[in-house]
Amino acid sequence: MAELLKPTAEVYPIRTVSAITGINPVTLRAWERRYGLVKPRRTETGHRVYSARDIDKINRATMLVGKGHSISQVATMLEVAQESSQQPDNVAGNSWADYRSRMFTAIAAFREDELDDIYNEVLALFSLDVVQRQLIIPLLKHLGERWESGAGSVAEEHFFAFYLRNKLGARFHHRGQRNLGPLLVTACLPGESHETGLLLFSLAALDRGFRLVNLGADMPLEDLPLVARRAVADGLVLSGHMEPQAENLGAKLQALVRRAPVPVFVGGQISARHPDLIEKSGGIVLGEDIEDALGRLESQFSSRQGEAR
Repeated sequence: MAELLKPTAEVYPIRTVSAITGINPVTLRAWERRYGLVKPRRTETGHRVYSARDIDKINRATMLVGKGHSISQVATMLEVAQESSQQPDNVAGNSWADYRSRMFTAIAAFREDELDDIYNEVLALFSLDVVQRQLIIPLLKHLGERWESGAGSVAEEHFFAFYLRNKLGARFHHRGQRNLGPLLVTACLPGESHETGLLLFSLAALDRGFRLVNLGADMPLEDLPLVARRAVADGLVLSGHMEPQAENLGAKLQALVRRAPVPVFVGGQISARHPDLIEKSGGIVLGEDIEDALGRLESQFSSRQGEAR
């Protein structure tokens, strides 16, 4: 049964949803009645209206139907996926372990078509935030450990990183254009060529309302104060995965903190390995967990706004 619309909700009539998703109104109503795929609300006059979340779910369903699943199967798959994403990691771990195994097999065989099928299937079932936490980040860590131990090749890591750069980069450029939060200038530390972690952080930051200027890999620290001033930034966020030259977390970071008109934050694996050195240089440690890092940033800017009042 459709829920009554709240006056302040941002919703779309069925004709608009049909134009956005390519699914005609008759089919949309059938998906609702027979399978409970979405549960649109009703206006006071009884017309169906859909939320952005409803539209996203319809698009996911359309993608899975296009891969050969029946709509009844899709409705069940999306319901199970929603329940899994709300459960603790140890409860829903088996399905994620299977996805990671399948994706790693495709990476090890350098099969981009198989990799793409799995990635798209997972995104049709889960939000990008959940996919990042449960699939992408663990896979990146596994590939890095394989390379360091000699069990795998650097080609595996490069193959997956290039694939993700294209996928995540496209999403990055189509999101956050209307955000009103603090402006962050983000960049990788000098000598750091692994920018996947920075892109994952950037996408999550956009979802939390931040505005971004992303400078990518291997950024000279001495150029950042000028960028921060011209962009009228609120903070600088540096990311590092590989072990940096000592001066980049020492003398050069100290110089950056002195010259920068805004706070300097350092995240990624580097910040977990060298927190004392970063703090000694005047930087603020974010750690390698993206959600924790964003929470610290929000707390930092919230306290600064309070002081300004």
